[in-house]
Amino acid sequence: MIRLFTDSAANLPQNLIEKLGVTVIPFTCVAGERKLSGFTKDFGAKEYYALLKSGVVAKTSMINPYVFTENFENALKNGYDVLYVGMSSGISGTFAAARSAAEELKSKYPDRAIEVVDTRAASLGEGMLVIQAAEYISKGESCKIVAALVRESASTMNQIFTVDDLKYLRKSGRVCTLAAIIGGILDIRPVLIGNAEGKIVVKTKTRGAKKAIKALADEYELKVKDKTLPVGIAHADNEAGVNSLIAALKERGFTGELTVAEYEPITGAHVGPGTVALFFFGQKRA
Repeated sequence: MIRLFTDSAANLPQNLIEKLGVTVIPFTCVAGERKLSGFTKDFGAKEYYALLKSGVVAKTSMINPYVFTENFENALKNGYDVLYVGMSSGISGTFAAARSAAEELKSKYPDRAIEVVDTRAASLGEGMLVIQAAEYISKGESCKIVAALVRESASTMNQIFTVDDLKYLRKSGRVCTLAAIIGGILDIRPVLIGNAEGKIVVKTKTRGAKKAIKALADEYELKVKDKTLPVGIAHADNEAGVNSLIAALKERGFTGELTVAEYEPITGAHVGPGTVALFFFGQKRA
């Protein structure tokens, strides 16, 4: 038996988490007087992103090794092998914390399999790989085999996104202050990708939201041969952008299964309100 773990940066909808039987270890952040690990009925994405727009700064932190140890060991004690499919090591120290916990437990539970997979992705790029892992597990594959298959798939998980306001990327060191100011004045929208190392890099820049959405769809058309494969779209309170992107994908032949999710508080704090991101299996990342 395998217990499948991920973290809340995977952005998986709650109904899908329950359906797949995934254990989600949450990140936390503090925004104003609120400590958040996710959205609730009383405080959802609209309220959170409105708070960020008002100038409130969300302070995020990684998951520490103790939390992973506690969760993993609980599964191991109950006879499960452990598989963690987690957020990119290129943008967070959380994967290193999970790996540290796994190494510590391997000597304590030598008869159990413990695997940690660096997706080199975040949001639904990570989440779609978690879904894939769950599907392999349901087919009876071993923990080691599932981990190997997901690691291979991770190299083909393409991630491309555009942001509404450069200041959030500036705060995380992605663009300089001058570029953020100029971008706001000229309505320049950076189009960014997650590279092979799982780091965020600027691919190109466009002027205006419509051209940015088109750039995302064009990347899909360029990188994907099988248009029946699943696609994920994540957004930070930007339903109009999502609808435009879905229409653009269909114009380019997309007929596969679509998962749409809102960025949860922690990843959302780094990309900022208005972000739209596209995730798909295609050519290997460079």
